[in-house]
Amino acid sequence: VQLQASGGGLAQAGGSLRLSCVVSGFTLDRYAIGWFRQAPGKEREAVSCITGSGASTYYTDSVKGRFTISRDIAKNTVYLQMNSLTAEDTAVYYCAAAYYSGRYYYYDHLYNYWGQGTLVTVSS
Repeated sequence: VQLQASGGGLAQAGGSLRLSCVVSGFTLDRYAIGWFRQAPGKEREAVSCITGSGASTYYTDSVKGRFTISRDIAKNTVYLQMNSLTAEDTAVYYCAAAYYSGRYYYYDHLYNYWGQGTLVTVSS
């Protein structure tokens, strides 16, 4: 099982970035996929997650209305579209996979497999 995150970089406040997470070794319809982030000096937090069925999504309050998670089953890829970026969005973003179909799919301890992280820096 592997996850490869990409798409990070430098953006100006108010700008947009799209992160991609390409997975291999499993199919997206069996795993919840989450985007997590960790800023310097802060704990890791769940940003957005999607269940294996695709029927449910989660967004942390600070990104609701600005970020959108989506996936392309055929491409084994999950995306995180990030709009209206602020300096508070600066962090290393990780995608992760959980073989879990319950309701608490935004808990990071449920995630078994993690990608390497991609750095997002937002200048104000």
